[in-house]
Amino acid sequence: PSPPHSLPLAGTIAVRSLAVLIPVASTLFYPRSFATGLRLFNHPRLYTTSNVSNAGPRKMLFRSTRGNFLDMTFEEAVFEGLAPDGGLLVPHFIPDVSKEWRSWKDQAFHELAYSIASKFVGDEIPKEDLKALMEKSYKSFTHEDVVPVRTVGDLEIMELFHGPTFAFKDVALQALGNLFEYFLLRNNKRITVVGATSGDTGSAAIAGLSGKKNVECFILFPEGRVSPIQQLQMTSVLDDNVHCIAVQGTFDDCQTIVKNLFCDLNFKKTYSLGAVNSINFARIMFQITYYFYTYFKKFPDCDGTMSFSVPTGNYGDILAGYYAKRMGLPVQHLIVATNENDILNRFFSTGEYSTRGIVLQTSSPSMDIGISSNFERYLFYLFGLDNKRLSMEMKAFRDQGRLRVDEVQLKKAKFDFLAACCTEAQTKETIAKFHKEHNYMLDPHTACGVNAVHQLRHKMLPPCSNDANTAKHYMVVLATAHPAKFSSAVVAATGIEAEMPEGLARLAGSQVRFTVLAPKLETIKEFIKSTVPDPTGSRNVYTMKHYFGLVTGAAACVAVGVALGKNMKA
Repeated sequence: PSPPHSLPLAGTIAVRSLAVLIPVASTLFYPRSFATGLRLFNHPRLYTTSNVSNAGPRKMLFRSTRGNFLDMTFEEAVFEGLAPDGGLLVPHFIPDVSKEWRSWKDQAFHELAYSIASKFVGDEIPKEDLKALMEKSYKSFTHEDVVPVRTVGDLEIMELFHGPTFAFKDVALQALGNLFEYFLLRNNKRITVVGATSGDTGSAAIAGLSGKKNVECFILFPEGRVSPIQQLQMTSVLDDNVHCIAVQGTFDDCQTIVKNLFCDLNFKKTYSLGAVNSINFARIMFQITYYFYTYFKKFPDCDGTMSFSVPTGNYGDILAGYYAKRMGLPVQHLIVATNENDILNRFFSTGEYSTRGIVLQTSSPSMDIGISSNFERYLFYLFGLDNKRLSMEMKAFRDQGRLRVDEVQLKKAKFDFLAACCTEAQTKETIAKFHKEHNYMLDPHTACGVNAVHQLRHKMLPPCSNDANTAKHYMVVLATAHPAKFSSAVVAATGIEAEMPEGLARLAGSQVRFTVLAPKLETIKEFIKSTVPDPTGSRNVYTMKHYFGLVTGAAACVAVGVALGKNMKA
């Protein structure tokens, strides 16, 4: 659909004139407003086909799943994180690449990342700049394929752990960190990034943001509920802009605090909050890349179908697969693989999305999540883009801890996804069996993905296996973390220590820094306030360029106003 409204040519001139006059006049008091004005000056809504002749394809805009905020640019969506109405940001439409995706088959990973990202970014970032950002983002990966795929038994294992923190989240967060820095330096802004982690997001976010200019990074993790190596990866980074907080609670407590910080609009604006959790759509966008890339590795002639089993906690990784399928990738099945915290498995079985009031501690801590934030994005599509219905259902979920879909919607959900729950006993058994039969070590999260395939094969129609009778199909399990990050679970299952990568081995004995705080919103707020530089002073930098710009801009605006006035009079 077209944007809700567009401006006639005269209105466009008027608005764009104001877009210059307002920030120029206020620059003396608030320099960041100049960048805001420039964004308005170039807002996509001013370039619809009704007011620009020979216009090209309309630009991508973003909106809240709950309907109160429409028409955000990509840059605005990146910095907004959570929408002010509490919803998540989604693109106005899912790009259809069915006529061009095959032409991407020979691209390197960073080139493919550019091809996909450009569908959402449009021309908000110049082509060469976006290409350079993608190339920079994947130079730190240790494998030439970035995300290699290995045949193990009758499965394909997509190894997503060759980045700096040995977890799948590096793929998105290395790029997101560079994206933040690019926009901040371009607009002379600062940002306070706040994230919650059940283990891997924190270290990956820190790796992507440590030392970045104009960024303060706060990571909340549940005390005692991440693996020792995961905690060491976060707390051993001593850069001045990195602040780790051990919250005396669960991941859900951490995630709730972060969401509430974003819902406090005054605090969010004052401290320029930004999100690194998968509530930030850019995270999802970057993860779409490896679904296409793995397909091309196994089907260089683009002549088959592929299914994916995804260890799932917050629903972001598998949502990227859903977007890939909707964009045109020939995906046959998407499997939601949960551990004993099985809110998603129960939904796809019964149609009820409900909390149990407790988060179980398991050997796969990155999936120890009671409420899956990204699931709201899928519900938005399941409800036919009905933001009013979704807003009502999410309010009921907040108040009562449950929501239910009807039989038609449950049938549609079961068509989109299969789901299975892997118990602790099954996780341990799967790690042991896979190692014994294939001499391949799984981490406990990936073991859940493998076990889910074994549970669901009989439900897959047509049947899915990698044997000679189905040569045009591959079943892929996403290996989300290196097994050495969860050595206690691996040793308990196999009696053998996983080989420790050099990047993890050198963490031993590192100096650490973190703060232990109660799971209270006000406590976290006060910590941020006491840590971040004065948001009205050092966060907005004055230079002589501002004063020169004020004088030059004012003169230009007067000249433009006089010229427009004469033309209108004529």
